[in-house]
Amino acid sequence: MTTAVAMKTDMAIDKDWWRGAVIYQIYPRSFQDSNGDGIGDLLGIVQRLPYIASLGVDAIWISPFFTSPMQDFGYDVSDYCDVDPMFGSLADFDAVIDTAHRLGIRVMIDLVLSHTSAQHPWFIESRASRDNPKSDWYVWSDPKPDGTPPNNWLSIFGGSGWQWDARREQYYLHNFLVSQPDLNFHSEDVQEALLDVARFWLNRGCDGFRLDTINFYMHDAELRNNPALPPERRNANIAPSVNPYNHQEHLYDKNHPDNVKFLARLRAVMEPYGAAAVGEVGDAQRGLEIMGQYTTGDDLMQMCYAFEFLAKDKPTAARIVEVMEQVDAVAADGWACWAFSNHDVVRHASRWDLPPAAQRMFASLIMSLRGSVCIYQGEELGLHEADVAFEDLQDPYGIEFWPEFKGRDGCRTPMVWDRDNLNGGFSAGKPWLPVSSEHLALAVGAQEDEPGALLHHYRRAIAFRHSHPALAVGDHDGMRAQGDVVYFTRTAGEQTIFCAFNVRDTPSDFDLPAGDWTVIGAELGSAQVSADGKLHFGPWQVCFALKT
Repeated sequence: MTTAVAMKTDMAIDKDWWRGAVIYQIYPRSFQDSNGDGIGDLLGIVQRLPYIASLGVDAIWISPFFTSPMQDFGYDVSDYCDVDPMFGSLADFDAVIDTAHRLGIRVMIDLVLSHTSAQHPWFIESRASRDNPKSDWYVWSDPKPDGTPPNNWLSIFGGSGWQWDARREQYYLHNFLVSQPDLNFHSEDVQEALLDVARFWLNRGCDGFRLDTINFYMHDAELRNNPALPPERRNANIAPSVNPYNHQEHLYDKNHPDNVKFLARLRAVMEPYGAAAVGEVGDAQRGLEIMGQYTTGDDLMQMCYAFEFLAKDKPTAARIVEVMEQVDAVAADGWACWAFSNHDVVRHASRWDLPPAAQRMFASLIMSLRGSVCIYQGEELGLHEADVAFEDLQDPYGIEFWPEFKGRDGCRTPMVWDRDNLNGGFSAGKPWLPVSSEHLALAVGAQEDEPGALLHHYRRAIAFRHSHPALAVGDHDGMRAQGDVVYFTRTAGEQTIFCAFNVRDTPSDFDLPAGDWTVIGAELGSAQVSADGKLHFGPWQVCFALKT
């Protein structure tokens, strides 16, 4: 581990490395299998790190690989400080760190702090009695006099958020699966134990964390009922519309105001290492506001992402402006981390029904926004949502709400590396989820040989962002829309760049702002100024211009 630690020290000099960074999310079960058991693993990641480096990204985020019964595929942790054997070993994690750092890539790991597996030793001890040393490490409550749960809180995975436990004759809280009991962040001992988890991985060379369900950590100690949410305020950004979770305003089961005190403690642990964190804010009504609260100042989280651009509906010009205006209003001093796809939502190529030209435009757009960026494995290939048959489903969420909601397996199918291999080069064995035959034509190997492929566009868009400080770290002057064209300027120091995006499949005319501008970004298909002095956008076309 010596090499990894030494390189970590060199890379940690810039504590602002995360600002404007491009982060590549790896879902390890589905990235690369190194031993033929059909499940991706850490050594598979090591094998493919040169490919990731070729994209030009700054960091990787690896979804959970900790010891787990895998009832929610690693988001139910039974040992925070070890690697599940299906993914390898701690030595394999050290190899990821060492290889990534040698390639100039930082490593962020997915910490699931709000809950554990019911098989975690902490919970086994906690449920044994009401007076053991860990009796208050989880959220326990007596029933109402009629035996029903203490309040109306619901689980995201369906049904009540409370589960009866006969050992203690009490209910315990679970915001997700019954097998994922919620930790009690009102306990100082719980907070210390979780901070020790962070220290463990930081000492191993980790560069930071993606923090799962960051706004779920702390609950209302009085266990007050959530109020009903009027139908006109409901949306399906966090849970599918068929889930009654959407019928409540979640004032008390999450979003506790004291959560920021724990985040400040976590930031203090991370700070000496030059580590950074990106939090997942799961709230359909107040996501951007909470993002601002959690990232403002220098003592909380560096970045958070909300679900506005992970939503079902394709963003119109007006909607993009609306989101960014909300950010300016409630999170102007914070820092967003934008994503269009991840392991929990339908891939955006399918969700928004995007042709290849639109995928290029949206890739250029996200690389131009103020904030940092997450791209999800296979997004750079233009992968669509895979069609997974019911008998092949693995996701408990999809199994519960099938067929109205098919779950998350369609975005989690294996990465495709080789179009001439039945399993896409992912595994020599039977993959844990079937490889989509429609994905094979989009495999990495196929696109490497095609100069016009989307993969190369992502590389060019990432390089364009990195080569222009105004796009990576600059301020913006507010976002506007003219018809179907979204436009804004980004400025850093002496550099000002005008950015415009036609977000529809029809042509559009546009005037450059007053001043002297030089069109740049030809490699991204930037529209040129015509003889009449106007920009004539083709469908899904972009334009970048440098102020001279």
